[in-house]
Amino acid sequence: MASIVDKLELIFNPRSIAVIGASENPDKLSYHCVKSLKESGFQAIYPVNPRSSEIWGLKAYPSLREVPGEIDLAIVVVPAPAVPLAIEDCVAKGVKGIVLITAGFKEAEDPARADLQDEIASLANKSGIRVIGPNTFGFVNLSVHLNASFTPEFLATRRGHISLISQSGGVCHLLSPLLMESEKVIGFSKIVGLGNRCNIDFPDMLEYLAADPETRVILMYIEGIDDARRLTEVARRVAPEKPIVAFKTGRAATADRATYSHTGSLAGNHEVYLAALKQAGILLASDFEELLDIAKAVSLSFAPRGNRVAILSAQAGLGIVAGDSSEAEGLDLAEFSRETQEKINELLPPLSHRANPVDFGPAWYDWESSRHLVQVVMADANVDALLFLSAYASANEPTIRAVRGVLKEEIEARQKPILTCFPAPLGIWEERVKLEESGIPVYPTPERAARALRSLVQYGDIVRKK
Repeated sequence: MASIVDKLELIFNPRSIAVIGASENPDKLSYHCVKSLKESGFQAIYPVNPRSSEIWGLKAYPSLREVPGEIDLAIVVVPAPAVPLAIEDCVAKGVKGIVLITAGFKEAEDPARADLQDEIASLANKSGIRVIGPNTFGFVNLSVHLNASFTPEFLATRRGHISLISQSGGVCHLLSPLLMESEKVIGFSKIVGLGNRCNIDFPDMLEYLAADPETRVILMYIEGIDDARRLTEVARRVAPEKPIVAFKTGRAATADRATYSHTGSLAGNHEVYLAALKQAGILLASDFEELLDIAKAVSLSFAPRGNRVAILSAQAGLGIVAGDSSEAEGLDLAEFSRETQEKINELLPPLSHRANPVDFGPAWYDWESSRHLVQVVMADANVDALLFLSAYASANEPTIRAVRGVLKEEIEARQKPILTCFPAPLGIWEERVKLEESGIPVYPTPERAARALRSLVQYGDIVRKK
């Protein structure tokens, strides 16, 4: 019997795809499904529509059973009452997997529609076919340039090694451009809308992505959890090998009702679920911004040996905020050794703040002193990680270029993570991109940098407990 990994592999890397309910009407989602596949460059596309002979320049077939050869994946976009028949056709054809775009099942406030979802789940389970959906936008596998969704624009998403599993297709549509707007280095490998989760749920996707060489970090947007025990069991195995970051909604009193009307899931006791997810080794985000910030940290950098942070700041205000934020996040401000403190005192003028957080003061414009200061602090055995901060000004550029070089050298030599804050107008300071290409995450505020560092510390604890 094929494993869940093998079954999902044929869904995410199919050799042939049929679109059941394909249409040339741009007002229909099925039109955009075919368009997405065509623009992906996928070749073996088989539109199925009994009223059309050709769709998007492709020969159309009156039924799936009349399509020649084997079909690995069927994208089903027909009215909800017609879905059981479409599933039966998929079973008869030997289809390996289904993306069920159609909505109007368990999420609808109608018991008959919940029964209809149970019916299609029973049909799929008896045959062994795995179904993404219903009520999904589909998925995107950027690793092979495949867009099996109703949104052709997803192909513009930057390719990388972060995979997203979401109950909400809308969240996928939000996070893709949000990542594109704010980042230039990290990107997505796979984006999956689970929808109502017929028989592919979060644990199944974790199993698959754990084995996927193109995925290094896994993000989850969770509304409700049906089998919390299985999810935490799988996460506990996967998390030490690949970071898992989750944003779980359901804090508000109205969340259960809203969640159920969206994907037919009950949100459950929010705090209980968060505790269980954290205990399973999942890093928790409180909003979408933090979800991507943590993803960047664990994708580009690595976990420190401890939680003692040194803060170096070109401007005193940024360093003060970073110090407050670090302590608020549970990080300890490192106490420099006597030797380190003496060297800092020699490098910095008396007007500078020379204890942690360190303010460069006038020495910031002496790039040789700034380079040396980084080396001194990074060499201190009492320091586990470094936060480096500087606001943009054209006068800063010579020092930043010099410091970027030494930061890269130090992160490689000392194996201590460095996170930075370089607030600047978009498109002006390309040094930020060069830093991230060197494995040094850049954040726009001290608070976000400190919060991301806290997640790296937490991930170090997860790996060490393995």
